[in-house]
Amino acid sequence: MRSWLATLWLLPWLAVEARAHDRVWATEGGDKVTRDERRALVGPPLSRVFPNGSAVALEAGRGEVVAFAVVIESDAGSSGVTVTLPALKGPGGALRGGTVAPGQLFDWTSREIELFLVKYLTIRGLSRLTWGDYDERHVPLRFRRPHDAQGVALPGAGWTDRPDHDKDYPDIAVPLDLVPGGFTIPAASSQLVWVDVYVPAGTVPGEYTGTLTVTGGGRTSELPVALAVGNFTLPPKPTAGTLLHIGYGSVNARYFGESFPDAPALVQRSIRLRDRHFMMAHRHRVSLVDANEGAGHFDGGRPREEWRARLDGTLFTRERGYAGPGEGVGNGIFGIGMYGSWEGKGSAAEMWPVNDAWETWFAANSPETERFLFLIDESSDTAQIQEWATWMRENPGPGKALRSMATTDWTVALAEMPALDLPVSTFKVAERRSWEHAARRLPSRWVYNGARPATGSLAMEDDGVALRMWGWAQFKKRIDRWFVWEGTYYNDFQGGLGAQDLFTTARTFGGDDFFDEDLGRTGWNYTNGDGVLFYPGTDRLFPGSSLELEGPIASLRLKMWRRGLFDHDYLSLAAKVDPERVQRIVARLVPVVLWEVDVDQPQDPSYRRMECSWPTDPDVWEEARADLRAVILDGVRRGILTP
Repeated sequence: MRSWLATLWLLPWLAVEARAHDRVWATEGGDKVTRDERRALVGPPLSRVFPNGSAVALEAGRGEVVAFAVVIESDAGSSGVTVTLPALKGPGGALRGGTVAPGQLFDWTSREIELFLVKYLTIRGLSRLTWGDYDERHVPLRFRRPHDAQGVALPGAGWTDRPDHDKDYPDIAVPLDLVPGGFTIPAASSQLVWVDVYVPAGTVPGEYTGTLTVTGGGRTSELPVALAVGNFTLPPKPTAGTLLHIGYGSVNARYFGESFPDAPALVQRSIRLRDRHFMMAHRHRVSLVDANEGAGHFDGGRPREEWRARLDGTLFTRERGYAGPGEGVGNGIFGIGMYGSWEGKGSAAEMWPVNDAWETWFAANSPETERFLFLIDESSDTAQIQEWATWMRENPGPGKALRSMATTDWTVALAEMPALDLPVSTFKVAERRSWEHAARRLPSRWVYNGARPATGSLAMEDDGVALRMWGWAQFKKRIDRWFVWEGTYYNDFQGGLGAQDLFTTARTFGGDDFFDEDLGRTGWNYTNGDGVLFYPGTDRLFPGSSLELEGPIASLRLKMWRRGLFDHDYLSLAAKVDPERVQRIVARLVPVVLWEVDVDQPQDPSYRRMECSWPTDPDVWEEARADLRAVILDGVRRGILTP
């Protein structure tokens, strides 16, 4: 079966005549332009990234990846379309673009500019895990039914009353290098091309300019691009702690056709494959963990050997093909017994020597790495969790320093599991007073995932700023680490649907049992995109969708999360200069987040009728970022910050 990408390559040559595109414009990318939209029919959409309707304007610090999206519109359909941005030239030389061979896509040392052809997925039903069904204001604006002042849907409003029902949403960022013959845009449609620009830490400040060119059907469109590089450098180590799990068996199954290969050649390819996930995540400011699978993965008391390079930072060096944020900086986090897979649960005497071995290894080999033992996931057996955590605290050996972790509510942990070091909570709403009390008492604040109205969510149909706002919420409420449960959930065993073709379905989690007149396609916890932030570059289970690339494809949601993490760096730097001004900016952007949402009735702390507090217009976020940039530059001029 021919892959969809191979078909895409051939389309320009199969067409009787190459057809031209009609309009080209640019956007920050956080507004999720759907496949059917042609906004420029009434004039170029203006924004901070596209201020005059004819040129792209960007700002960045050193050590940052800045991005924008190009929207190419076609009325009659276009074919043989190509997009190039060869370089941005300035006082320090050039930030390089260009095309590389597929085998070189995971060597980032040869260029600073990457282009991605965005693939779309159809939203056939509304995500259910990420917001409630009692208040339409919790639903993203473009999927809300008509409702009254309390958020109750009006009679007769159904799935087809949701403006973006059954529309194609952008999410899969396929390297444009894989489309050498150009691509095709269907009639009455648009096509998104995403652009990442990395600004190395040694870049000379000033303006860097170049021209993005779109060709097809004998027509050429040009967009001047100007990037203002400020005289400041973002910290190599992210100021926001993150944690994202990737699966071992699920990844191997897609690339090799078997979950746990033992042939030496496949084992080495599997290690390289996971390393490429770690490198891509590192470029997006995110720290990965896996379950450390292999013989003695828990009782061995040490990470697998390939983890050394991830922990000491040598994986993230130019010698290994890495260039990007945090060069030479280690992963910073390691999870032991992820999702409760640890052994030795029978007694303290069984647990202590194993924990001693783990802590001894880290103290000797990677003392700066944050490590924890994942006791159990979302369990209501609080007595058992308390017992295990108590065993760890009472360990007479070096393992006493190893921290215990479980996914559970902070308030429940304080009341029933006081020995637990790291309770990790997720919530849609929370009773404010009790959670404020818990936040003050906890030595570390970890949260995971996200749900409206408390935060933006991982759902594909959520607003483009949904994951960007995480960085702001993390800064405001001093969250030490934000945990996302999974980035490679390729087998929906919880929904009972098994392996999914991620290039043809937006729904990744939960059941898909029937059509509901209000929700569209739905079932138990039906959710779009949840658990998938990386798409498989090769797919042996669904060869028709395989790109034959031995490494991951990033989602746009991962890039949106990266934006918020860089914003957290901006906030942290600016707060050293003018903390009061920064707090005012934060209050304007995220006035009510996390447990601040409170509940309507403390006697029933399960619901809150309200509009989500943060703005959905990407320009508002860009303006706030510009304000922070001004504070930082002022701090550099005054000598408060080093350039």
